[in-house]
Amino acid sequence: MKVLVVEDNARLAERITYKLSKDFTVDVATSGEEALEQCRNIHYSVIVLDLGLPRMSGVDVCKELRRSKYTSPILILSGLNAVQTRVELLDSGADDYLTKPFDIHELRARIRALQRRRAERTLGQKIICGALEIDNDKKTVNRGDILIPLRRKEFAILLYLAQNQGRILTRQMIMDNVWGNESTSWISTIDVHIKHLRDKIDRPFGTAYIKTAYGLGYTLDAGK
Repeated sequence: MKVLVVEDNARLAERITYKLSKDFTVDVATSGEEALEQCRNIHYSVIVLDLGLPRMSGVDVCKELRRSKYTSPILILSGLNAVQTRVELLDSGADDYLTKPFDIHELRARIRALQRRRAERTLGQKIICGALEIDNDKKTVNRGDILIPLRRKEFAILLYLAQNQGRILTRQMIMDNVWGNESTSWISTIDVHIKHLRDKIDRPFGTAYIKTAYGLGYTLDAGK
C-alpha cells in the first residue's frame, strides 16, 4: 500500500514516515502544491493531509483533489477539534480526520480502516450492511427476506450511505452526490428523505442502521 504524507513540519513528517514505513510505502510532500503534483502522477492508496499547510491549506488541497476526481481516501491531521471545523473537513471531501497530538498506532489503524472500506466498496454491485442487501444493478433493497420498495431518491441516498459505511456524511455531501446540480432542492429535504428511509428499513425491524451524527450528518452502520 502506497501512502502520501503531506506535512510541512519536517520533524513530524520524518517521525510519521519512520513509523508508517514498517507497514506501508510512504512518500512525503511538504506543501499543498507539491502534493497535487505528486497525485497527478501517482495513485496513492491513502493520503494523510495536514490541515495547516503554508500558502495552500489542507482543505483547499482536499477540494482540489476531489474536483480533479481523485478518489483515494483522505485523512486530515488537524490541531482543531471544533464541530464546525470537522463539518468543513467532511464537506471538503475528507474521509476521516485525526486531532493532533495523535498516537501513531491510531493513525496506522485509521489508514488501514480507510483502505479496507474502499476495498469493500469495490466488491461487486451488491452491498451488504448487516441484514441489509442493496443491489445497485436491479435497484432493489432487501432486509433479510423482505423486499423494501424505495423511491428513486431514497434508493440513491441509501446507496451513497452504504458505499461509505461507517463514514459520517454531511447533508451537503449527500445533496451534492444525490441531487448534483438540482439546485432547487433545500438541504432540509435530506432530513425528510432520511426519515422516510428509517420508516422503511429500520423501524419495522427494531434495529436502526441509519445513525445520526449530531452536528455533522448521517452514517449507515449495522454495528457488531
